[in-house]
Amino acid sequence: METRECRICGRGELSTVMSYGRLPLANSLLTQGQLSRHETLYPLTLAFCGGCSLLQITEMISPEKIFRHYPFVSSCSRSTLSRAEVLAKHLVSSRALSEKSLVVEIGCNDGYLLRHYMNAGVPVLGIDPAINLAKRAKQSCGLTTLCKYFDVQLAHELAVSGIEADVIHAHNVLAHVQDLNGVVAGMQVLLRDGGVIVVEVPYVRDIISKCLFDTVYHEHLCYFSLTTLVRLFSNHGLVVKDCEYTSNQGRSLRIYAAKSDEAIQDDAVCRILAEEEECGMNGIGFYSRFASRVAETREQLYDLLMELKASGKSIAAYGASAKGCVLLNFCGLNTKTINFVVDNIPLKIGRYMPGVHIPVYHPTSLVELMPDYVLVLAWNVADEIVSQETAYHSQGGRFIIPLPQLHVI
Repeated sequence: METRECRICGRGELSTVMSYGRLPLANSLLTQGQLSRHETLYPLTLAFCGGCSLLQITEMISPEKIFRHYPFVSSCSRSTLSRAEVLAKHLVSSRALSEKSLVVEIGCNDGYLLRHYMNAGVPVLGIDPAINLAKRAKQSCGLTTLCKYFDVQLAHELAVSGIEADVIHAHNVLAHVQDLNGVVAGMQVLLRDGGVIVVEVPYVRDIISKCLFDTVYHEHLCYFSLTTLVRLFSNHGLVVKDCEYTSNQGRSLRIYAAKSDEAIQDDAVCRILAEEEECGMNGIGFYSRFASRVAETREQLYDLLMELKASGKSIAAYGASAKGCVLLNFCGLNTKTINFVVDNIPLKIGRYMPGVHIPVYHPTSLVELMPDYVLVLAWNVADEIVSQETAYHSQGGRFIIPLPQLHVI
């Protein structure tokens, strides 16, 4: 279903930034038995709201189709685990968290973050709608997950039962949310006086300026600037008091929010807000050339791969990720170009990439089959991948990094 109303302010005059055409759901990997069946493709259109500066897609897919059985497992990335441990230790120390505290994570996945609080003796509550991930979290670290979608109604139910959070985490969650106002209002309800909300989102400035077109897919409904986040949280009695950049997803923005009567904005917030205004991120002009730049980037990658194929080279890919699905489908790369994809998440191995039907193997296949080149679809963790695959690299295998800048190593 398409909507032309902004998910924050309700404004109905959205400006189209780019149309991707029709693409499959990015995380809907196929079994072999599904390959012969009709595969539904959905329009994917990126639009900008001049009222609250929110970049968003206009298509709405039922969350039940995407999140109830979710194939992405956060703890399979060493860099993600490392960042989670550092963040948890920092908050335990800086906020003097103890056995009397409570940390809540919305979208807790397999417990990749909350396990570090548990190790420190701090009580936790995980909330995530994915049934398979709740089971995995229980098995891997003993985390019992509340298997529900978080909203203001659930927050009131928890508050009535006496639950108050000293820390609320939501990492790479807000982009997935249709009811942004309901989720942020719920955070305000659940937050204990003096508590802090920690939110992380892919930073829209980098998505546009670095042409990270594969970050846009049906699961990601919204793409945030700090300006937009400040407006959203302010609408619900919360102030963004601090922020910082992280290296996740190319570059992400992490904000720290508190109740409005308890905090003031630090210098970092004021500085980034001023930078966003100066470079024009609050208007459509900042986004106007994105589509043409994406077309140029797609052509460069396609030409390189076709040149390699024409010279008899074999090509595989690394990362059966959502962004990988977008890149493969949008660039027209199927089994004629890419022999196979490798991934270290067990839920994905043995399946096929949506739309293009490329098989997914275990990473050991790189050395076993020795393709000449590997297209790194999970380019945001390219350094981690290259360091893991030294056996392949040492035998002459080469990596193609498509974004943010196309290069071969």
